Amino acid sequence: VQLQASGGGLVQAGGSLSLSCTASGSFVNNVMAWFRQAPNKEREFVAAISGSGGTTEFAESVKGRFTISRDNSQKKVFLQMLTLRPEDTAVYLCAARRRGGIVSTSNGYDYWGQGTQVTVSS
Repeated sequence: VQLQASGGGLVQAGGSLSLSCTASGSFVNNVMAWFRQAPNKEREFVAAISGSGGTTEFAESVKGRFTISRDNSQKKVFLQMLTLRPEDTAVYLCAARRRGGIVSTSNGYDYWGQGTQVTVSS
């Protein structure tokens, strides 16, 4: 499975961005997640979605502001980010998990994209 994230950019605080992650290879409706990593910080779970799209999970810091969705026919996962804050600034990475069930730890995911930079100015 190969993952390609896109959609990052520079936005002012309070603004919005939408990220997408396109999968290729032997992708069969895997559990997908978004993580983020800011400079000198640990990789942090953001959101995840089940293979069917029926179950989602979010980090407390983004609940109510971020939405995760997927289109399995296009092998895409999306992260809609609203009301962005400077502390949301990070490289956002998409990940896929071979096993079923959503987990929020990075070592639970087997495939990673290269990341896309999101910068929120104050």
